[in-house]
Amino acid sequence: TDVEICLIGGSCKSPIERFWNGNNMLYILQKARHNEESDLVEESKPDDAIYASELLPKESSGPVALSVRRAKQLISLYTMVQNPNMTHLKTSELVVLPPLWIRCDGSDPEHTRWLGAEPLKAGNQITGINFYMVTCDGPTADKTCFADLEELKMAHKMKHHSSIVTTKGSAQYELIRAAAIEDTIVESESNIYVDITWNTVNKILETPPLISAATLNITLESGDPRSPVYQLYRELQFLLALAEGFKTGVTEWPEPLESESAVELVQEFLTDLKNKLDRFCISENKNETEKIKCDTAAVDSSIKSIFSERGDLDFAEQLWCKMKSKCVSSYQELVECFTLVIKSLEHGEIQPWIHQGSSSLLSKLIQQSYHGKIEVVSLSGITPIQMLLEIGLDKMKKDYVSFFIVKSGSCLLFQDYFISTSVDLQEQVHRVQKLHHMLEIMVSCTVLLQFKHENLFPLTQICMKYYKENPLNEKHVFQLPIRPAVVKKFYQNDHPEIWKVDMSSGHGQKEVKTTWQVSTNPPAEHMTSNNTGLFSDSTVNGSSEERMYFIAMAKCSQVHFT
Repeated sequence: TDVEICLIGGSCKSPIERFWNGNNMLYILQKARHNEESDLVEESKPDDAIYASELLPKESSGPVALSVRRAKQLISLYTMVQNPNMTHLKTSELVVLPPLWIRCDGSDPEHTRWLGAEPLKAGNQITGINFYMVTCDGPTADKTCFADLEELKMAHKMKHHSSIVTTKGSAQYELIRAAAIEDTIVESESNIYVDITWNTVNKILETPPLISAATLNITLESGDPRSPVYQLYRELQFLLALAEGFKTGVTEWPEPLESESAVELVQEFLTDLKNKLDRFCISENKNETEKIKCDTAAVDSSIKSIFSERGDLDFAEQLWCKMKSKCVSSYQELVECFTLVIKSLEHGEIQPWIHQGSSSLLSKLIQQSYHGKIEVVSLSGITPIQMLLEIGLDKMKKDYVSFFIVKSGSCLLFQDYFISTSVDLQEQVHRVQKLHHMLEIMVSCTVLLQFKHENLFPLTQICMKYYKENPLNEKHVFQLPIRPAVVKKFYQNDHPEIWKVDMSSGHGQKEVKTTWQVSTNPPAEHMTSNNTGLFSDSTVNGSSEERMYFIAMAKCSQVHFT
């Protein structure tokens, strides 16, 4: 009753993946939550209780570890029921159980954080058990605490009676994260980091060689005010507000940001069209473009074009630009704007040009006006909302397609899926959200990592494949295999977030491994409930010169039953 058991398998992320690379299901054992009590608070003096309570979380939401002593008991029981020689247990049929890993509280002198056991098999027969122990110290900035590689290899040889030891290194570097703006931190889940692996390690904390294998991991949250496409994000938010209003009948209208009302802007726009008598007139939209700027000096002229307004806006798209969030501030104003447009079409005062293929209600009215007669439209209920939503969707779809095809040179394999009009408006809006998230990823990699077409193209395909099959998920980690040379300048002088070396000997089921790792974060989730974070804050005072590291060691040993 004191133990909670979790079965991890399938696509679930293994909490022990850094130290064990098994592909099968596994059991995770931890302390049952209903027994969770703080021994520290119970045993401490009254004066100390206040201090202790400050160190402990107010509400523990993460896993809780068992004592090392209890974990060893459970490992022994697990081993006993897997041992075919234990005939006194009178087990009718021996079943091979998944590997077992137990969260430990580090209460022993070695500070053990994990104990594990994995059956060794020959066909359907259990021949032995692999035992694992993961210990951890720190955090510390003292490099003298770090191990010597040759000493680690020698210890491995002696423990396992090996003559040959192979080494494999891996490192993780954070390339971008939420940065400080005027002494404040922008709260964001965005992060880009690279995982690098290589064979033959020569020294502890060595920089990965260029012949390494590297994978870029990208998690990006839309809406960062520093993003070059932030104005497009705001435009999308207005579209989402319209979609919500179309669905519920209640629309949250923004506060007007311009001195001119939307009605006045639309009237000026229509008057200008009448005077020019040019049905192919395309507005320069200077006021729109000037507000979309990039603050990154590294962006060249070809990249800057990403953030500028398209030059082929048709009448409906220009009308959207006049009426979007900075102008239209009420339902009544929206009705008045469309009333002006429809009257101008009915009287033949304008014959505006529109893109082919548009299925919006306004586009149909414009096409009808070419023949001198348009159907009567009642501008009541949700009809005006629908009309504005449709032209906004058309415009933003073309914006994204312009980037993905023209700017990045990418062939949109799933183009029809993202811009299809055969689904309802809500689903179309959802797909436009996906397009925007992909755009934010591409722009971030272009601006921050100076990606060129050779990297943007495969990344685009990876994102599109994911979003054709999955709903919008800004927490998803997009992974791109990449040459280390592409991003080396961003990490070569930086400290790794994780650095480890695996030393192994033997082959197949006789393979044994020792792992030494340093990491800026605790190597186990159940370690986050103690006071380790205080050491980092009080020791380095925010300085990145002396990086604080947790030092973890994973060892294994084998016991054979036959």
